[in-house]
Amino acid sequence: MKKSEMKVYKERLLDIRHRLRGDVSSMADSALGTESAESSSMPIHMAELGSDNFEQEFTLSLMATEEDILGMIEEALIRVESGTYGACVVCEGTIPKTRLNAIPHTPVCVKCASSRDQGLAS
Repeated sequence: MKKSEMKVYKERLLDIRHRLRGDVSSMADSALGTESAESSSMPIHMAELGSDNFEQEFTLSLMATEEDILGMIEEALIRVESGTYGACVVCEGTIPKTRLNAIPHTPVCVKCASSRDQGLAS
């Protein structure tokens, strides 16, 4: 991949990383109840308590997923710097640009991703 193309992907990765970091911080505030005094008040009804607990667990799950994506973005930025971005880390084949446009932080080509997903399903 040309350096000019890598620069475009690097900027896209940096933009996504910046957005996700903001989302994670916002979700952390929400899940931990630091967003407002109203959210830290104790619910009056048991159903409210259950809803609050579900919402908190759901938010924490989303945060974990976004943290995983942030890790993948960091790894992709390292590959950009080393000049290996766009090459599959499994088979070392070229990752199609259509895939990189859809998932810029992906470390694997479609074939290797399918193989991995089939292995998980077994």
